Amino acid sequence: MKAHVSESMSTSTDGAADPESTDVASLGRLIPVTLALCTTLFCVSLDSTIIATAIPKITTYFDSLDDVAWYGSSYLFTTCAMQLIFGKLYTFYPSKWVFLAGLLIFEIGSLICAVAPNSNALIIGRCIAGLGGAGLLAGCLIIVATAVPLRIRPIYMGLVSSMHAVASVAGPLMGGALTDHLSWRWCFYINLPFGGLAMAFIVIFLPSNAEGIQRPDWKGQLRQFDLPGTIFLILSIICLIFALQSGGSLYSWDSARIIALFVVSGVTFVTFLGIQVWQKDQATIPIRLMKNRNVWGAAWYGSCISSTTFVFTYYLPIWFQAIKDKSATDSGIANLPSLISMVLFAIIGGILASVVGYYTPFLLISSVITSIGAGLLSTLKVDSTIGYWFGYQVLMCAGVGVGAQNAVLVASVAVAPADLAITTSILTFVQTLSSAIFLPIGQSIFQNQLSANMISLLPDVDIALIMHSGATGFRDYLEPNQLSLALQAYNKALCQTFYVGVATAALSILGPIFMEWLSLKPQVKMEKEGDESSEDSINEAVQNKPDAKPTEKA
Repeated sequence: MKAHVSESMSTSTDGAADPESTDVASLGRLIPVTLALCTTLFCVSLDSTIIATAIPKITTYFDSLDDVAWYGSSYLFTTCAMQLIFGKLYTFYPSKWVFLAGLLIFEIGSLICAVAPNSNALIIGRCIAGLGGAGLLAGCLIIVATAVPLRIRPIYMGLVSSMHAVASVAGPLMGGALTDHLSWRWCFYINLPFGGLAMAFIVIFLPSNAEGIQRPDWKGQLRQFDLPGTIFLILSIICLIFALQSGGSLYSWDSARIIALFVVSGVTFVTFLGIQVWQKDQATIPIRLMKNRNVWGAAWYGSCISSTTFVFTYYLPIWFQAIKDKSATDSGIANLPSLISMVLFAIIGGILASVVGYYTPFLLISSVITSIGAGLLSTLKVDSTIGYWFGYQVLMCAGVGVGAQNAVLVASVAVAPADLAITTSILTFVQTLSSAIFLPIGQSIFQNQLSANMISLLPDVDIALIMHSGATGFRDYLEPNQLSLALQAYNKALCQTFYVGVATAALSILGPIFMEWLSLKPQVKMEKEGDESSEDSINEAVQNKPDAKPTEKA
């Protein structure tokens, strides 16, 4: 039995146990570790949304309107670019210490942002915080995958992953409250106590198990870090994100600068792919994972669903403020159905996956429900009542919640144990990158359609003034008889932006269609059999000793 279990666990489809697997199954350890992971993921996710409502005050304080794009982009640059590097670090070193290093870097970056004397210092702090965040996004899921037994892992994956949804809704609310009542600096100070608490819990309650890791010498590690490929990937990401963030705002889309950035991004990315094929299993993304349909299927699904979530997270509040004339706070409250539904169904989806024993069907269900909900949200009218926007939010976010965390289970059951860390990093990388890509696309569509709609319905109005007056300020520049037409123009532009989320939700189904239906239950059975086999072996060894006393089973 013992040999059978060991052999099974080494296969690519039965890699439930990681060589660094830790045991925190007791509630005394599991609860504080889970709390630390939830707190960390909340802070990292919060950092990408909380700054949105603080930027106006920051630009006024530093007189730095030209740096607006950098406040968001600098964090995305390092977060996207360094995730795969951290995936390698998690492969070679104990997840506990890599995670703590990432958390320390994130805290240092947050502190630099909080005390920044000028705009350049703030941007540098954002880069450093993003560097640490790159190690934490995947790190939270890697620790769950290595520290929580597979039979209950989907539940904890759902709980931890739901913190991203909480931060998406809470970020603008918290940012506005802190900026208005304290200072914009508190948007960064707030990370320090939460991060410190998480750090203490991880140090105390998460075992290291460093002796379980087999890694090559430093030369072998250096080869597997794939420095040439990493450099080209970082260059590609930087050029792409800056082009998307700057195009249509700082520079026109057809400007030489933006075109050059897209060209350089494409060339460097093709070069990166060539290096991956050449390096094979030594590459940043090993060729064996590129060929694994479960990995790229989960990556496709995750990137599409993440894009859908971000588009509606950013533009649905604008609909509430522009169309329903809600304040920023009331707009956040109106988004609570999204938050509650996503968190609730993330936990339900995890429980159901544990009971049924398969995660792929929940990805299919997720794609269908999310597409329907997103499509319904794109039909909102100026006079839509609470029953419509409340119900549509609940439906869409139920779809997102029931499947999003289950996609990460691919790293637990569809790849070899040694590939768990890099697979998890790949999944979080594509989700972060896709969000960074589709948000600017949505912004471009919104601006272009709003301008076109306003010109069509209100040709005599100063369109530039309306465009720059914000989602609520435009009302101050319109006559009562013009307001209804302006609301129609705004509503149509927002619904046209929602189409981006509808499209990505519909496309997400292509991922699980090509994925295998891998069962979680044989893994659970092996875990139990392995535990029993180990216990029997111990008892037998003790009983064979001359002065042995019988060992009772629990």
